[in-house]
Order: sequence, then C-alpha cells, then structure tokens
Amino acid sequence: MTAGSGPARGRHVVLATRNADKVREIAAIYAHLNLDLHTLPEWPAVGELPEDAGTYAGNAASKAVAAAAATGCLALADDSGIEVDALGGAPGVRSRRFLGEAASDADRNARVLALLGAVPDAQRTARYRAAVAVALPDGGVQVFEGTCEGAVARAPRGRGGFGYDPIFIVAEDGRTMAELRPEIKNRISHRARALRAAEPHLSRLLAEGRAGAVREAREEGRSSSANTDEAPHGSAPARRGVPRAAGRDDLASGGRE
Repeated sequence: MTAGSGPARGRHVVLATRNADKVREIAAIYAHLNLDLHTLPEWPAVGELPEDAGTYAGNAASKAVAAAAATGCLALADDSGIEVDALGGAPGVRSRRFLGEAASDADRNARVLALLGAVPDAQRTARYRAAVAVALPDGGVQVFEGTCEGAVARAPRGRGGFGYDPIFIVAEDGRTMAELRPEIKNRISHRARALRAAEPHLSRLLAEGRAGAVREAREEGRSSSANTDEAPHGSAPARRGVPRAAGRDDLASGGRE
C-alpha cells in the first residue's frame, strides 16, 4: 500500500506483535487462509501495547483491542508462557519478562534449569499455554486458548524455535520443541492449538466483511518505543500470508512487556 491512497478492505489482519518469530509461525499456520497480513512496524506511531492484565487472556485481548483501534483493522494478538509445576506454575504469564527486559532466551532457560536443579524427572512436568485474541475496530474481542503438555529437560536441546523451546520436552513426542521441524511444531504447539481454535471465528468475521479498513501508515514520526524483544523488522507490508523477513525472587521480577 502507498501512504495517502485511502483505506484498503479485504482479508486484512494486523498481527499485534513485533516478534518476527511469532509472525513467521502465525503466517505458516494460517497460510491456507490466504490472508493479507500486516505487522505493527507499518504504523510507526503505535508504541508499546498494553500487557499488564496479569493473565494470558487479558494480555492478548488488550493488545488486540489496542492494535485494532490504532489501525482500523481486525487484529490478532497472542500471549503465552511456560508453566513449570515444581515452580508453582512460574514463570507463567511473566515468561517473557522473567529476569527482566535485558535477559536473553538463553539466560531465562539457564535460570529455570538452575531453579529446578536436582528435581527428578517425574516432577519436572510443565506446559506451554497460549491465548489468542481476535479484536475488531469497534472494540469487540474474543479469546481462544491452547496448551501443550510436557516437561523440562535437564539441558537445552535443539536449534530451532525460540523462547523456552530448547528446554521444553513435548509429552507426545519426546523431543524438545526446539528439536522439532517447523511443520511439526506448527501442528502441535500451544500457539498452533490456540490459533486453530480461533480460526472459525476469524474466518467468519472475514466472510461477513467485518474486518474493517486498513488505515494507511504514516512514515513520519517513526516511533522508537517498541517492545524490547519485539525488534522492528522492516516497514514494507506483508502480503498473502508471507510476513516481512524478519533464586525464586527472580520469578517475580521482570520489566514491562
């Protein structure tokens, strides 16, 4: 789209994230829907989205509603985390903020493994949980959830995925999420299950023409207030499902998301 050409209608969906890994997964899982996908860097003035609800569903809903209002288009957002039973369900909804904004995926994985220490395999059960919210520009929103059961490994394994994937063993497979081929992960992951649960609702809204009209992005005044782990990855719009290239006290710590 070219700035100033007016609203564009169709199968447009704004993905309310700047995380390139999430964008690639969602685009792959929804490839069959033939969507016109957009991401937040197309709207430089949109800064951080609200993520302080304290629940996956609340965070996903607040992000989707804010993105839909800012862009004039149907928006989809997710919030997810890992819940380790031996840690009382932590890191949970604070999974990305675990250890603070400056921590890397490797830092967070190492800390979880250290906290579990010598916990026996039978007590290392865990699950990934995701909430996916679909919001309309008028503020209407629905949330769908998905989970993937598993356990925490004793050391990172695999080179794929992101986040806690290298230490999360998928119960139904025996490999870590990071050891799975993308097409397998995108069939059994928590995010894939939440997206599949949301798909009938999303498809119905698009079929009814309720997705709204995409407001053109403004190139001037490019915002620098993006979320720290959702680094912008270009400003060209994505088309037809192809995104841009893109101690226990620690459990209560973390910065803004």
